[in-house]
Amino acid sequence: MSLDYSSVTHVYLYGTCVVDLAFAEAGIHAVEVLESLGLQVVYVEDQSCCGQPAYTSGFEQQATTVAGHQVSLFPEPWPVIVLSGSCAGMMKHHYPRLLGDSVQAFSQKVIEWSEFVFNHPNFHWPETSTVDRVVLHTSCTARREMGTFETVSRALQQAPGASLQTHQRESECCGFGGTFAVRHKEISTAMVADKCDAILAQNPDALVSADCACMLNINGHLSWRGEALAGMHIASWVHQQLQQAGQL
Repeated sequence: MSLDYSSVTHVYLYGTCVVDLAFAEAGIHAVEVLESLGLQVVYVEDQSCCGQPAYTSGFEQQATTVAGHQVSLFPEPWPVIVLSGSCAGMMKHHYPRLLGDSVQAFSQKVIEWSEFVFNHPNFHWPETSTVDRVVLHTSCTARREMGTFETVSRALQQAPGASLQTHQRESECCGFGGTFAVRHKEISTAMVADKCDAILAQNPDALVSADCACMLNINGHLSWRGEALAGMHIASWVHQQLQQAGQL
């Protein structure tokens, strides 16, 4: 999405159902970071699931109904900032397939949170004397459909408070895949075990991602193994950095 940031004063925030239900603090942190950029954030309370679980499970009629409802909630020409690369991919690339050309204007407004924030001219990393060993997990959709991996990776490499750690399974799926984890739990468990092994081998202080659905899966496995590490939405880590510097 090509944005003239100088003309943007209001934004919509699409929180996603996973953030609402399991990572509520990430939604609050995302709002506060956006407000720190001088923006007025509008959170429409009637928003719900983007419809992706139904869509990827073959229930196109139900997904179309859900998609149409979401589109109707965001009538203003403001950016729709999404707290998930996966949900953003659904809204940006698959809503037009379900609903036709009438939603092209809506889909063009959709942008993932980290892409919006890290490209905003008012965003600056604070100086800090504390450096975290950070591992970044990027969802399959964010990496391959939304193309936000390089933006987030580059931003973390520039952050004074981060020492970005890489591992050999970065580009692999965590095993969640929405209903895939339910329908193929043995395969999903093996995939998330491999992912967690690679993450833990880096001895990270923080595990961050722009997709809380992946974090739900990874954190569940880490907890089952008795590990202290728990992943967070990248908005929460950014918020932590700004707050520690007295900028929030």
